[in-house]
Amino acid sequence: MRILYQLPLSPTSRKVRLVLGEKRIPFELRAERVWERNEEFLALNPAGTVPVLVEENGLVLPDSYAICEYLDEAYPEVQLLGRTLGERAEVRRLVAWFDGKFAREVTDNLLYEKQMKRLLGRGNPDAGAIRAGYANLKPHLDYLGWLAETRIWLAGNTLSLADLAAAAHLSALDYIGDIDWSLNDAARDWYARIKSRPAFRPLLADRVSGTNPPPHYADLDF
Repeated sequence: MRILYQLPLSPTSRKVRLVLGEKRIPFELRAERVWERNEEFLALNPAGTVPVLVEENGLVLPDSYAICEYLDEAYPEVQLLGRTLGERAEVRRLVAWFDGKFAREVTDNLLYEKQMKRLLGRGNPDAGAIRAGYANLKPHLDYLGWLAETRIWLAGNTLSLADLAAAAHLSALDYIGDIDWSLNDAARDWYARIKSRPAFRPLLADRVSGTNPPPHYADLDF
């Protein structure tokens, strides 16, 4: 069986799960406590990070972007990177935006500080970083809302990896109750559309020990 090593609230793990779901590729989830530095896992990925996908033939694929590129090439029936050169460039730009800029300015300041820092043994949350995360969230939601208002999906006319990358970050933050959806109606409406897709259902069923999501987390009509 194909195995995905992951953490439930890791946005990049969630992105790969959504890609696998949209492509209807069967896989088994395996939680990997990266802070424990498991030697068997480090042999798969010396960087010690998730996600890591192990194919049925034994091929080991670390890094979410490498995994997603591979899956789009290996299973092209459902294309998520775009069909034309221009579409593919725009999808890649937005994936870099959410996995890079959004992650640095919002996800790292909220999810990392409030959840991962303690698990990694790196001290208490930084209140200043958390304030910065909340302050940075609104302009990012405004940009996402503008994209949603001017296009059918974030990168163009079809669902793409850009939508899945954005939804992966927002869903992880939504799980810990850190998204104020009243900040942008267009962003909320886009998220309602994407969370209603069958590929999203396993994410909405996730539960993390010691942390319960807000009531609207799994509500498709929030």
